[in-house]
Amino acid sequence: MGNLSQAGVYVAALLPTIGMLYLFWVIMKHILEGDRRERAAQREWERHDSATDPEPGSSAGGESDSPVK
Repeated sequence: MGNLSQAGVYVAALLPTIGMLYLFWVIMKHILEGDRRERAAQREWERHDSATDPEPGSSAGGESDSPVK
């Protein structure tokens, strides 16, 4: 019976560490998944934005590169 009691002490000592490791894993997983989704959304936005932009060098909207005098 003494060995079973000793094993319980070891398990009780390791339980908080295992719980913190699990919590760290869950948080990091969500951070990485969020980053992946954000990068995908950024790529999609840039793809859409580049498809709707006029040709480079054209003066759209009456704007020009020369300063106004």
